[in-house]
Amino acid sequence: MGSKRLRIACVGEAMVELSLDGDGATAQLGFAGDTLNTAIYLTREIPGAHDVSFVTCLGTDAFSDRMIAFIENEGVSAAIMRNDQLVPGLYAISTDEEGERSFSYWRDNSAARTMFQTDGTPDFSALEGFDVVYLSAITLAILPLKIRQALFEWIAAFRQRGGVFAFDSNYRPRLWENVEAARDAVAAAWRQSDIGLPSVDDEMALFGDTDATAALERLAGYGIGTGALKRGADGPVPINAKDNPDIVYPVAQNVVDTTAAGDSFNGAFLSVYLSGKSLDEAMLAGHNRAARVIGIRGAIVPRQAD
Repeated sequence: MGSKRLRIACVGEAMVELSLDGDGATAQLGFAGDTLNTAIYLTREIPGAHDVSFVTCLGTDAFSDRMIAFIENEGVSAAIMRNDQLVPGLYAISTDEEGERSFSYWRDNSAARTMFQTDGTPDFSALEGFDVVYLSAITLAILPLKIRQALFEWIAAFRQRGGVFAFDSNYRPRLWENVEAARDAVAAAWRQSDIGLPSVDDEMALFGDTDATAALERLAGYGIGTGALKRGADGPVPINAKDNPDIVYPVAQNVVDTTAAGDSFNGAFLSVYLSGKSLDEAMLAGHNRAARVIGIRGAIVPRQAD
């Protein structure tokens, strides 16, 4: 996209994170959420390259205040709506010996579910002035249907004005009323995506694709501008490209916790690609960032270890 400094909005839910130790007796407190994780790694990959904001709704409680301070300390602007009746969601992570994670959530009354609403009426003023808007299927899932549909209308107008829409189909079945609703919403998002950053496991689980090849064929049919299909250790492959690049993706040497692997890939990919570098360079940056992230516990690598 060139070297222009862009205003980028990462939109979604941030939660209080409890990262449990091996025996589950103690936990480390943090803050995370898929699109917040992406915003942080987008900012870290090429510091100062873009103006990155995290857009959400939080409460007026002490945890919300601490979360805003955390976000801003990471160099991300906090474009926060506030709801004095609700608080952030919370989740706990535990990991097995292979580094695979399991989650327990308390998010039904999360303030983020009320974003983009003023007295029940859709209000997307928080997104005005951005060049790029990035969100995920988790963002879509937590919004009421009326707000979700209005958001798609806003995105269509945003793109007509020259805006860029980026999307990741981060599929969490428990957030959706049924699989059909999830398929409809994700397919609608793919049809408007200028940059697509799906994971093959999510696409297979949601749409029933048999493998990465089948997922790529279906994704190509939506007219996605560009992007990459994430395949974990096998490395990403480009969407809507005639040839697959001959890239050697290094194997992660230490897998401790796979939390935020896809989110961090997205952040690094977007930072590099939106700075005018090639798709190949963006995919390699994303893969390398994810390989580092899965070597530590929790979603966000401490700065001193980054």
